[in-house]
Amino acid sequence: MRIIINSVIGLLTMLYPFAVYFGMHYLEPWKIASVLLVLLGIRLIASYAIKHWSCPLLMMGMVYCSFAIWSNELLTLRIYPAIANAAMLLLFSWSLLSPPSLVERLARIQHPDLPPEGIIYTRRVTQIWCVFFIVNGSIALATALWSSFEVWSLYNGFIAYVLMGILFIGEYIVRMKTRKHVK
Repeated sequence: MRIIINSVIGLLTMLYPFAVYFGMHYLEPWKIASVLLVLLGIRLIASYAIKHWSCPLLMMGMVYCSFAIWSNELLTLRIYPAIANAAMLLLFSWSLLSPPSLVERLARIQHPDLPPEGIIYTRRVTQIWCVFFIVNGSIALATALWSSFEVWSLYNGFIAYVLMGILFIGEYIVRMKTRKHVK
């Protein structure tokens, strides 16, 4: 049940830029931020363990939503994707400073006996994701500060996810090719 709840809420939060874009015509910013706050709260409750890696990120998101409710400014809502990228960057980079890296932790779920080459590879993938979050977060911030709502919604609600998908699929292809080489 938790997987279904987290998946539905994850999908709804991915649609956040479009909710802001369409909601701004009918709702005050604090109401949109309130909906996001509730979604993040439900996702936090549905997390399977309080020590789950997403809990601090969800709490940071909830604090930011509370600020957005208080400020009641559209700009505050537009900055949220940049904040989310910064939080992901913090999570991934922290795992580089305090090994094992996040990607290594995920890899060990399927391959508990990860060879040394795998550890080096997963560390490199974690570094690549860090660069991605820096670039993507910078673009998200730039669109929030200097672009139209249409451009902001298109980038943060569609293009950013396409880029994430390309990186994810590209890494998967490289991993499959290198695994064939290693075997």
